[in-house]
Amino acid sequence: MKLIVQRVTKASVEVDDEIVGKIDEGFMVLVGFGVNDTKKEADYLCNKLLKLRIFEDDNDRMNLSLLDTDNELLLIPQFTLYASTKKHRPSFHKSMNPIDANELFDYFSSKCNESIHVERGIFGAHMNVSLVNNGPVTICLEKEYEE
Repeated sequence: MKLIVQRVTKASVEVDDEIVGKIDEGFMVLVGFGVNDTKKEADYLCNKLLKLRIFEDDNDRMNLSLLDTDNELLLIPQFTLYASTKKHRPSFHKSMNPIDANELFDYFSSKCNESIHVERGIFGAHMNVSLVNNGPVTICLEKEYEE
């Protein structure tokens, strides 16, 4: 499972000319699932994401998390995070199949929503994502399937 976390001052996602998710300050996160990912990886990365301390404290140090602030979370499903670019045309054989990935995305979104308000994109839809990256700060979080 992979997350691309971008600290933003605002972000939104649009489907068919309609905004389906919108936040002010917080994280806009691209979420991708590999073929072997399970709820175990989702639980781990939910905890890691919510506790990631990349918001400034009173001393201008990255020392605060989503849980320490009133900031928001926008999750965008993104199967292309597992693209293999060995050849010029990307291959997506390492991405989880759409049915299982949609279920795991729903699970991950719900798990995060237990602790913080979550907005989200629509799985499988053509989405237009807009954001203003704050910093810029962009961090990749990853948890590989373990047997």
